Amino acid sequence: VSVRMKIAVIGQSLFGQEVYKELRKDSHTIVGVFTIPDKDGKADPLATEAEKDGVPVFKFPRWRVKGKAIPEVVAQYKATGAELNVLPFCSQFIPMEVIDHPKHGSIIYHPSLLPRHRGASAINWTLIHGDKKGGFTVFWADDGLDTGPILLQRECDVEPNDTVNTIYKRFLFPEGVKGTVEAVRLIAEGKAPRITQPQEGATYECIQKKDNSKIDWNQSAEALHNWIRGNDKVPGAWADIDGQKVTFYGSTLVDNSSAAKGQPLEIPGASKPGIITKAGLVLFGNDNKALLVKNLQFEDGKMIAAAQYYSSGSSTAVELTEEEKVFAEQMKAVWKSILSNVTRIEDSTDFFKSGAASMDVVRLVEEVKLQASSCQLQNEDVYMNTTFQEFIQMCIRKLRGEDDKEELVVDYVSKNINNMTIKMPHQLFINGEFVDADGGKTYKTINPTDGMAICDVSLAQISDVDKAVAAAKEAFEEGEWGKMNPRDRGRLIYQLADLMEEHQEELATIEAIDSGAVYTLALKTHVGMSIQTFRYFAGWCDKIQGSTIPINQARPNRNLTFTKKEPIGVCAIVIPWNYPLMMLAWKTAACLAAGNTVVLKPAQVTPLTALKFAELAARAGLPKGVINILPGSGALVGQRLSDHPDVRKLGFTGSTEIGKHIMKSCAVSNVKKVSLELGGKSPLIIFSDCDMDKAVRMGMSSVFFNKGENCIAAGRLFVEDTIHDQFVKRVVEEVKKMKIGDPLDRSTDHGPQNHKAHLDKLVEYCQNGVKEGATLVCGGKQVQRPGFFFEPTVFTDVGDHMFIAIEESFGPIMIISKFQCGEVDDVLRRANATEYGLASGVITRDISKALYVSERLHAGTVFVNTYNKTDVASPFGGFKQSGFGKDLDGNIVQNVKKNKHLKTTT
Repeated sequence: VSVRMKIAVIGQSLFGQEVYKELRKDSHTIVGVFTIPDKDGKADPLATEAEKDGVPVFKFPRWRVKGKAIPEVVAQYKATGAELNVLPFCSQFIPMEVIDHPKHGSIIYHPSLLPRHRGASAINWTLIHGDKKGGFTVFWADDGLDTGPILLQRECDVEPNDTVNTIYKRFLFPEGVKGTVEAVRLIAEGKAPRITQPQEGATYECIQKKDNSKIDWNQSAEALHNWIRGNDKVPGAWADIDGQKVTFYGSTLVDNSSAAKGQPLEIPGASKPGIITKAGLVLFGNDNKALLVKNLQFEDGKMIAAAQYYSSGSSTAVELTEEEKVFAEQMKAVWKSILSNVTRIEDSTDFFKSGAASMDVVRLVEEVKLQASSCQLQNEDVYMNTTFQEFIQMCIRKLRGEDDKEELVVDYVSKNINNMTIKMPHQLFINGEFVDADGGKTYKTINPTDGMAICDVSLAQISDVDKAVAAAKEAFEEGEWGKMNPRDRGRLIYQLADLMEEHQEELATIEAIDSGAVYTLALKTHVGMSIQTFRYFAGWCDKIQGSTIPINQARPNRNLTFTKKEPIGVCAIVIPWNYPLMMLAWKTAACLAAGNTVVLKPAQVTPLTALKFAELAARAGLPKGVINILPGSGALVGQRLSDHPDVRKLGFTGSTEIGKHIMKSCAVSNVKKVSLELGGKSPLIIFSDCDMDKAVRMGMSSVFFNKGENCIAAGRLFVEDTIHDQFVKRVVEEVKKMKIGDPLDRSTDHGPQNHKAHLDKLVEYCQNGVKEGATLVCGGKQVQRPGFFFEPTVFTDVGDHMFIAIEESFGPIMIISKFQCGEVDDVLRRANATEYGLASGVITRDISKALYVSERLHAGTVFVNTYNKTDVASPFGGFKQSGFGKDLDGNIVQNVKKNKHLKTTT
C-alpha cells in the first residue's frame, strides 16, 4: 500500500524543480524546500516553483560553520516535520543531524553508476574515462562521500561523441527525475532496498574546475577527445594558443585526418600543429590520429566556430527594416530585465561581462521564442554572439532565413564536360555531412559511354547504416524537422525544387555520364519530372487531414471521435539504376511532405545524382538528419535497412525476387510497412483499326524509351494478324533510323546500357530467343565500340511458351506476337497470363473496345492510344508480383487505403 509522505526537498536547479513538481503530482506533501540564496536578485528555479505553490522556502547560505551544524538552521528544518529528505541536486554540505532526522532518512540522486565516479564531477569523469555505460544512482545518504546503500540504478549507453550536456539532456535529466520519483514510491510502498555498495570498482575523482581542466597533449586522439567532451560545457577543456586561454567545445573523432586541408595552428605541447579547416579545428594525438573541434571560446567569453579562427569579426552588418527595429527594441527590453544592474543597453553591451550566467542564457533563448517563434535559438548562439549588436544581427539573419549555418564541406570531384564544370560529391551523406565510409572503403563508378571510371565513391558499411538511421531518428524525434509546422516544411521543399532547377543542366549531365541516359531525355524526364515531383508534394504538406467520425455515443454523452494522420518516422528507400534521380524524387518527396525522415540507398552503379541531391537538400536548408544517402551494396546496406528496428517504412523498386526477400525481412524484423514496385512484363495490344502512324510511334516509345531500361516498358506486343507484317516493316524502318552514340550528343537517340553486367544479360537474352525459334529481325548484338552499347532489337514469331515471352529483358528488345483478327478475349487471356501486372496498353480507334480491354487488363496502369505518359498527380504502382503500394498522387501522402486495386487509365 502506497503511503503519502511529508517530504523536505533539499537542493536546487531545474532538476530539483522537476523532481519537486512530480512529487506533488504523486500527492506527497512538500513540507519545505531548502535551497540556495537568491543570486543577483534572482531566485533558483526550485525556489520560484515552490513559492508559487505557497510551499515554505528556506534559503540558508550554509548549514554548518567550522564543521558543526548551525542550531538555528537545524531547528527550522526539524520544525517542518519531514518524514523523508529528497536531495535531487544539492551543492551544500548537509549535516548528519538533518540527514538522519526523518523517519525514512534521506535519499540522494547521483549521476553515475556507483560505486564508480563518486564525487561532484561524476558526469565529467564518466566521459573522461571513456566509459561505454553511464547512468545514475539513487542512494541512501550516510556520513561518507556517495557511499550509502543503493536504492535504485538506471544505466544507458554512452555515445562516442556525448558531452556532459548531451548525456544529461538525453538520459540523466529526464530519466533521473523519473528514477528519483520512483525511488520515493518504493519507500512509500515499503519496498525500497538497501544494497551495500561494493568496494570493487569504486573510484573517487576530484571536482573539475577551470584551473585543472587544461589539456595534456601527450595523449592519444581518443583520450584528448574524451578529455574535451568530458569538460564540455563545464568547466571547459582549454589550452594556451597565441598567448591566451582558448576553450574547446564540440569534439568528434575523425578518420580522414590525412586529407585535412587548411591553415596550420601552432599549439604549444601538441604533437603536431592543428589545422583550421572548413569543418573546424583538426587536432592530433600522440598516436597521429585525429579529432575535430567545432567551437572555440576566448577568455573574454566570446565563442566562435573553430573554422572562423582566422576570419572572426569580418561579417557585414545587416540593415534593419522598421519591423525588425521594433523587434530589436523588444530584445533590448529583455536584455535590460535580465541585466538589472546595467542602466542602459548599448550595441556594445556584452551579455556575460554584464553579469549574465548560464541560467540567463536559457531565459534569453526562451524570451526570443516568445517574441518570434520562427527564431529558434540554441544556447550556443548566445555564447557566440555576446554583444547586443552581434546578438540582434544573428537573430535577424535567422528571422530572414539567412543565418550562418554550419558551412557544408564538400570534397568534390570536378569535371569539365558538356560545356560546363560539374561538381560531384562522392562521399556518404549522413546527418548533414559528407563523410567517408567506415574503414575508408570505396569503389569505382563507371561511365557506360566508355567503360572508364568516373571517380571513387564511398562504400557504406553496416556501421554507416546504423549512424544514418540514428541521425534520421533523432531528426524526426528531437530535431526541428519534427517540430516544424507543415507550411514551413513545404517552404523548404519548394526551395529544394528551386535549387534543383538552378542545377538542372548539371544534374542531367551527371545522370548522363553515370547512367547512360541521353542528355535531352535526362533534362526533360529524369531531372524535369523530379523537380515537378518535389513541387507537387511541397503543396501537399499543409493539406494532410484527418476526419471526424459520427459514432453512436456522440449524443447524449457528447463524445467525439476523430482521426489524425501522423508521419511514420524513419523511412528507408532503396532505388534502382534506370532513373536514379527520378526514382529518388518519387519516393522521397512524399516522405518529406508527410514529415518523415529518409535514409536512401541509391543503386550501387548510379550513386552520383543522389549525392548531388543531398548537397542541394542541405543548401536548401533541410535540417541535419532529414536526408541521408548511402551508396553501397544491396546485400549489405539494403539488408541492414530491411532489418533495422528503427526503420518504420521501406520503399523498394527493383526485381521481384529481391522484393520478396525484403518483404520477409521487414516482417521478421519489426513488421515495418513496405511498398514495392517490382518487375514487369507489360503487354501492349495493337488492333487492326489503329492509327498506324500512332501505333508505330507508341510501339517504339513503349519499348525503346530510355534504352528500354524502363519498368513499364512494353515487354510484349500483341499485334492483330491483319496488320502484323506492315507494323513490323514500319518499326524496323524506324529502328534503323535511330542514332546510337554519346548520350551528351544532342542528336543521339539511343545511349549505352547502364552497366556491363546488364549488357551481357541482354546478349544472353537474345541468344535464348534465337535458340527457342523466335525470328530475330534486327539487332540482338553489342555495338562494336567502347562502352556498353546494345543494338535496338526486334523479335517476331514469339510463342507464348518461350523464355523471351515470359521474362522481362529490361532493355531495348521488342517482342512481337500475332493474335487472330477479332479474338479480343483470347488476346486478353494471353496478355494476362503473367505473374506481373505493372502496366499495359491498348491501341485502337474503337473507344468501346478500348474501355472493354482496359477494364480487363490486370495491371496497375493502362495506357490507351498512348504510352509512358506518367504524371506526378497520377498514382503509379502494380498488381500481382509487380508489387503493391503507390508512388506519386497526393492521396498517397494521406495514406489512403482501399480494399480494391487502384488502377490508373491514361
